[in-house]
Amino acid sequence: WLKLFQCSLLLSGPLELEAMAPAAPAKKAVKKTKQPVRLYAKGVILGYKGSKTNSYSTCTLIKIDGVRTKEDTQFYLGKRIAYVYKAKTEMKNSKFRVMWGKVRRAHGNSGTVRAKFAKNIPPKAFGAPCRVMLYPSSI
Repeated sequence: WLKLFQCSLLLSGPLELEAMAPAAPAKKAVKKTKQPVRLYAKGVILGYKGSKTNSYSTCTLIKIDGVRTKEDTQFYLGKRIAYVYKAKTEMKNSKFRVMWGKVRRAHGNSGTVRAKFAKNIPPKAFGAPCRVMLYPSSI
C-alpha cells in the first residue's frame, strides 16, 4: 500500500509534494571560523630613539610586520599601539596590563616608526611584541 501511495505521489508531480511537505524553517548561512580574527598588526619594540651619546626615552622605535618602506608607514601614522604585558600582582581580576601609545612618524627609510607612549616604555620591553591597532582610521 505504501509503495502505491509513493508511486501516486511521484506521478502526480512535484508541486503536490511540496504542498504536502511541512514548511521547513529558513536556515541562516552562518560561517563558523575556527581561528579568531586578529584586528591589529603585529609589531616589535626595538628601543629608544638615540644619537651617538644620548637616548631619548620619550620616543620609542617600533618595527611593524610587513612594513618595509617609508611610504608604507604613512598608513600607520596616528594609529594606537598597545604593549600588553603580564605583571605579578592581579589588578581588576587580571594579571595582564597595557601601556598605550601612538605612532608619530616614520624613522629612516626601512619602515620603522617612532611612537610616543603615555608613560615611557621600560627597557625590559625591548624586543617584546606589541599590537598596532588599526584605529583611528584615516581612510
